[in-house]
Amino acid sequence: MISSAIEALYIFNQHNDSILEHVYRSRPASARTVLPLYLAHAVPRHSVIYLPDTNPQTTLFSLVHPNLLFLVPASSDTEPLFVLEFLHRLVDVLEDFLGAPLLASKIEGNYDVVAQLLGEMCDAGSVCNTEPNALRDVVDVPRWVDKLLGGVGLPGSSPALLPSGGLRPPLANPAASGPAIPWRRANVRYTSNELYVDIVETLSVTLAPSGRPLAAFANGSIAFTSKISGVPDLLLTLSVPGGKQAVEKVFELPVFHPCVRLARWREKPGEMSFVPPDGKFMLAGYEVNLLPSTNLTSRTIKNLNLPATIEVLTSLGPTGSDFEVRLLISSLFTTSSSASSSLSRTGPASRGSGKSTPFFGGGGSSAAPLLQDVVIIIPMPDAVRNITDLRASRGEAQFTPVDNIVEWRISTKAASTAGSATLRCTVVGPLSEDDEENMGTGFQFDAANGEYDENEDVYQSSNAEPALPVVTKEQQEQKDARKAHINAPLMPSSASASFSVKGWLASGIKVESLNLDLRKSRGLGEGVKPVKGVKYLTVSRKGLETRC
Repeated sequence: MISSAIEALYIFNQHNDSILEHVYRSRPASARTVLPLYLAHAVPRHSVIYLPDTNPQTTLFSLVHPNLLFLVPASSDTEPLFVLEFLHRLVDVLEDFLGAPLLASKIEGNYDVVAQLLGEMCDAGSVCNTEPNALRDVVDVPRWVDKLLGGVGLPGSSPALLPSGGLRPPLANPAASGPAIPWRRANVRYTSNELYVDIVETLSVTLAPSGRPLAAFANGSIAFTSKISGVPDLLLTLSVPGGKQAVEKVFELPVFHPCVRLARWREKPGEMSFVPPDGKFMLAGYEVNLLPSTNLTSRTIKNLNLPATIEVLTSLGPTGSDFEVRLLISSLFTTSSSASSSLSRTGPASRGSGKSTPFFGGGGSSAAPLLQDVVIIIPMPDAVRNITDLRASRGEAQFTPVDNIVEWRISTKAASTAGSATLRCTVVGPLSEDDEENMGTGFQFDAANGEYDENEDVYQSSNAEPALPVVTKEQQEQKDARKAHINAPLMPSSASASFSVKGWLASGIKVESLNLDLRKSRGLGEGVKPVKGVKYLTVSRKGLETRC
């Protein structure tokens, strides 16, 4: 039977020193036992590792956070996704209470808060409460006055600092102020009410050497920021190209925050009804297949409407030692299109690209998308000794021998003009016999005497030039063909592009409306009209790849 329990939690700092060990149940393997076995595995280490040499035999779950390592041992069969999701929730909660970035010093300096969180989130191994808003109602966080007085040796809960009676006020009971909502704090109050939607998509496209797309996906996340008093009831409506009938086809594998009412989504796809948590949270996630699955002939690069594409030409020049990378920038993502779009708009909707505005749909930032932070990465074979003569029509390019890559960076200003940009490079491979013969220096080394013999006839210039061998045109062509054959394996096999586009989504998803249901909401106050904003962002982290 598969268990759904957490046996223990171990946290290590960047030096692999244990800073926290919390055992919930059973007798799991200790931290000093599992850490060496975990480090013995090669990097990159899997998040689930089986350790047969421990007693008892252990399955080790891990999460690597910047400068921190979280380990959870399990001596019985446990659902892997359950444990890994708990670790991610734990990191989010610790960052919410201790502040981001999460550091080892913050955990060591707030052991009392961390101990309360671990006890509330997991009771005897059973995960029970992982919502930050609900945890704030039950976890007593020391005030800054308590920490200040505790640092000088005075009791932080001095009667002079407490309300009349000298007793610390009890923690708020959410059930006393209304129905308990696990993900929302009770008695939330704001002087300015704000609602913001941020949709971010990560692009992943693979192109064949002919330019035909082989695969194209967009993984999206909908982040929501709620700063509004009381208990609001919201309705977020999304639209996609093709109308409401295409919503289910566009949204593949959607995931939702527990606050979303799934019955409303199933009844009317594209509409999310929910009571939001307080603050910023992840409302939903999805995956979109940008290529039609039925008609293979319609899979063209034009249908994707990408902001930029790349082409790689190899084995150029007489000896086949050159290659060229071409970046094609679409005119829809340049400053000229942004300027024309801004001139055609009037009023508040003419704000800059990527800014949060109270307008939804086609207006606002989505009318003027802009391509930014373009970086082209060209991996080179290990046999390449050097890359010379890097000629870029825009931006700057350099070769990094350690990573064996050519990095071509194009600034936002340089990428603001539509058209093509080229980078041409010359590959230098291992030394050949012809190269070694032509490396005469005028010095000879006598191994017997250990001295250099300077050849004056070669070293000093002479009026009599040595006679060069006559090479016919056919011989030169054969020599170039031989070099081209040698340089062919030195050519790059792929190139990838990284960039970001504000005000545009590859899937075409847009926020149509965000409404506040005043009948279902409670405690809003009279005349509350929250400020609304939406922001679109598409990023590609080496996601646009072209094969050669």
